[in-house]
Amino acid sequence: MSSWPTIAGVTPFTRPPAFTTRPTLEGTVGMAASTHWAASAVAMGVLERGGNAFDAAVAAGFVLQVVEPHLNGPGGDLTAVFATADDPTPRVLDGQGPAPAAASAARYRDEGLDRVPGAGALAAAIPGATDAWLLLLRDHGTWEVGDVVSPAIGYARDGFPAVPRVGSTIAAVADLFTGHWPTSAALWLPSGRPPAPGEVLRNPAWAATLERLAGAAQGPTREDRVDAVRTQWAEGFVAEAVEAFCATPHRHSSGTDHAGVLTVADSAGWRASVTDAFVGTFAGHRVAKTPAWGQGPALLQMLALLEPLDTVDPSTAEGAHVVLEAIKLAQADREAWFGDDCPVTLDELLDPAYLDGRRSLITDGASSEVRPGRVGGREPRMAELALAGAAPAVGGSSAVGEPTVELAGEPGASGATGEPPTSSHGEMRGDTCHVDVVDRLGNIVSVTPSGGWLQSSPTIPELGFALGTRLQMTWLEEGLPSTLTPGRRPRTTLTPTLVLDDRGPVAALGSPGGDQQDQWQLLYLLRTLVGGWGPQAAIDAPALHTTSSPGSFWPRDREPGGATVEDRLGAAVIGGLERRGHRVTRAGDWSLGRLSAVGIDRDRGVLWGAANPRGMQGYAVGR
Repeated sequence: MSSWPTIAGVTPFTRPPAFTTRPTLEGTVGMAASTHWAASAVAMGVLERGGNAFDAAVAAGFVLQVVEPHLNGPGGDLTAVFATADDPTPRVLDGQGPAPAAASAARYRDEGLDRVPGAGALAAAIPGATDAWLLLLRDHGTWEVGDVVSPAIGYARDGFPAVPRVGSTIAAVADLFTGHWPTSAALWLPSGRPPAPGEVLRNPAWAATLERLAGAAQGPTREDRVDAVRTQWAEGFVAEAVEAFCATPHRHSSGTDHAGVLTVADSAGWRASVTDAFVGTFAGHRVAKTPAWGQGPALLQMLALLEPLDTVDPSTAEGAHVVLEAIKLAQADREAWFGDDCPVTLDELLDPAYLDGRRSLITDGASSEVRPGRVGGREPRMAELALAGAAPAVGGSSAVGEPTVELAGEPGASGATGEPPTSSHGEMRGDTCHVDVVDRLGNIVSVTPSGGWLQSSPTIPELGFALGTRLQMTWLEEGLPSTLTPGRRPRTTLTPTLVLDDRGPVAALGSPGGDQQDQWQLLYLLRTLVGGWGPQAAIDAPALHTTSSPGSFWPRDREPGGATVEDRLGAAVIGGLERRGHRVTRAGDWSLGRLSAVGIDRDRGVLWGAANPRGMQGYAVGR
């Protein structure tokens, strides 16, 4: 991934910069990269002490739940793509819990709702992240539960210095906490005010919960002991506390009060699982993603749409325009077809004849319509609200019916919309966490955990965490692949990536960012696999994304023809996009994307790692 350029017949890419914000790390022992330095350091510490990549990723994942509580939590969800040293076949870890038995479109409409709220327990799917981490540990790790959760227990019990975004997120929802969610106020406003940057925060209830779970690890084998913890999580004291919490009505993003519907029976009847990855090809590589209950196949379609074209450099006006238009087409198909009841196959989605027809829609002008295709000859159908992009009836308010809270320096920021409180133009819209790990044996994993944010629903006081809000990605309109249906997974935006050549995995990567996750990963893949840029240079490079597609998060709106760019793209490129009809929002020089990546250079016998400098929080470590 270091030569330049790599693809014959493609217009040469803009040359990578001579200097990057950081080096691409190289070594032979192991590499870990994540969205928080503490998680990266913990992962590398596990590798140093003889653990493998899966032990390291799980330990890092539990740490992320503590140190990035505004971006993920134990009550959330995750997806992962991984391969083992013994089997290079890419697999998907499915930690996306489905809708509870009582969560139906009809019931929610009867509650007076026209869409699933973005905050509050009605938006909670069955919590999937914790069980998925434990499944990964059981099947592919080597450590005991108590060992991998020990660093997280230490941070929760003894404290961690809050990054600035923790405090600003809590500040944005402080009135909600004090007025409606007193258990959240007790945990996150212990002094009656939001924490200052660097202030040490503690979560003793979660530390005690983790210790109690680790204590349940009983059985004759390590696998039995991990399963005993999973059972305690899904059927024991955790599930019982969740059900009791849900019985009490509380404020939702609709501005109205509702009880949740999660029960012990729901969590007892579900477990995380491993499934085959969806795999596409691009530039002589295979790219592995989640199936169509996630948005992963959209990236495969973006790559397939762009591969025959000779101008795909996102650092040029023409290339950026073409990339944005391809993204819109793939996301339109995502909106019409993807879901747990997806009627189309990957072969149909990537059929060359179908792609030719879709590609012909890319013209010199920016499109503003949502244009799904007739995959397999079927007529597409989308939710009426997705087409309209309408704001909810409580327009001009935050997700909890409170006055909109503007965050300094971040345009359009608002309150607890079910995501961290920034707009799709701002620094961290649709944000979450990410971690990648590769070890000396060749085990490699890319994980995107999310949900269960501190602002997603009231804290369950005896457990120390909140439930997730992934059901907001479903619709209350009947007959769609993504209609809210009991037992059906919401179409998650969590979309890690594994890249392979004919010898096996070469890179694991991912990013927070909701609907932007695959858009930013697309830029990275174009710059590395086509342009020949190195990993750190590709992560540092100016980013852009479309806001023209229907959003996956409450209030599910869109900006027809919208494009958000980093100013570093330059006046010529930005002006070229505007002349083509894109409604451009400038987001600052260093504001979009939080990618991290690790990989294997088999020709040199070297491992490498790289991480995003934006926000001064993500780091890669290794040796």
